[in-house]
Amino acid sequence: MADVVRALAGAVGAAHVLAGDAVPDDYGRDESLGVAATRPLAVVRPADTAQVAAVLRIAGEHSVPVTARGSGTGLSGAAVPCPGGLVVSFERMNRIIDIDTAGQIAVVQPGVTLNELDRATAETGLVYPVFPGEGGASIGGTVATNAGGMHAVKDGVTRRHVTGLEVVLANGDILRTGGRYVKRSTGYDLTQLIVGSEGTLALVTEVTLRLRPRLAHMAGVLAPFPDLPGVTAAVPGLVRFDPLVLEYVDVLAMGAITANAGVDLGVPADVRERAQAYLLVVLENASADRLAEDVEALARRLSGTADVYMLEDDALRRLVSAREKAFWAARNAGANAIVDAVVPRAVLADYFAAVHRLAEKSGTLLSGCGHVGDGNVHLSVFQPDADALRAVMDGILRAAVALGGTISGEHGVGREKAAHFLALEDQAGIRLMRGIKQAIDPDGILNPGVLFG
Repeated sequence: MADVVRALAGAVGAAHVLAGDAVPDDYGRDESLGVAATRPLAVVRPADTAQVAAVLRIAGEHSVPVTARGSGTGLSGAAVPCPGGLVVSFERMNRIIDIDTAGQIAVVQPGVTLNELDRATAETGLVYPVFPGEGGASIGGTVATNAGGMHAVKDGVTRRHVTGLEVVLANGDILRTGGRYVKRSTGYDLTQLIVGSEGTLALVTEVTLRLRPRLAHMAGVLAPFPDLPGVTAAVPGLVRFDPLVLEYVDVLAMGAITANAGVDLGVPADVRERAQAYLLVVLENASADRLAEDVEALARRLSGTADVYMLEDDALRRLVSAREKAFWAARNAGANAIVDAVVPRAVLADYFAAVHRLAEKSGTLLSGCGHVGDGNVHLSVFQPDADALRAVMDGILRAAVALGGTISGEHGVGREKAAHFLALEDQAGIRLMRGIKQAIDPDGILNPGVLFG
């Protein structure tokens, strides 16, 4: 493959092609727990869209598979390259092109991180409201996986905020989809087809995002419950408050994340001893007085079923930050897998009952927290036996599908869940997706092994 490396060096500059032993280990993995790292043929770091197009033409000519990479924070193995393939890293394409305050739009390159965009929008009084829990994640990566996060109960997932893309197709063609407008009724929506496609249809080189006003005031409540059914029963009445955050955290996960972050909940010891799960609800408002009224009304609704503890300012920020780091707490505790299933809110109690029966039968420990406001359940699975782990994961994901849900709410399918995706999702839909993939990437060079195994 020396000819490929030389051609890539000619396209992007020799300093921006890493090959062989010069490839750092980080480029061969992401943060998934179940996908082994691999060593690519080379890592290419293009500076602009034209260079991305040149790289894809070279890859196509030599039938070399290509995997796009942002910050490598994904949890499903979608950024893990094929052995002998190329990694196209967008670390140099990290410019905020424009923040249009009048149109409430941001235009960014894919290597821009969520933290970088948040700092830039804060200066304008606007916010990009997708916060998946890892501020170092790249915009390109969140577009690829249609990332969500704790704010999705109010603001929705990434696709709600993407109004346009610039992408490069497998043959090197450059395509623009959508734009700075916020609605359209013109042909197929190619923007939304590419969002969530995990690098299998095109490489994203520019993203146009919808922003919203940044509200000045935030407050919330923490409510301990004696059981998970109590948590799920409370959710429908809380959704009506249009919460920014509506999370459940079971007692094991809460202990891990607060210990990991050094957070004191301010909950008396006797209450903690009785609690099996917690609800965290956060509201925001432009008016401090209106926010206070809303939080008081929320607390009154909860007080009939649980103790209620008011959270403001530093205490609230620290707890939310600790919850965002739940994956790292689970990883540090030795979790063997992470579940990202989503089910209708109305059947959350049934889902929890089903998965805990599976866990008890297989001798598996489950601990979890998740976006209970939108039915997205995150479970940390502790089962060191590989065969038992495969069986319990299959059961957990099958239970979600059987209850009208699906196997991933925001992490994506990647390599880790490709077999489950192909076995459990609607087969007519799978055939249609394969046809789309074949039409757009006929030689199959874009992220082979992701989605379709």
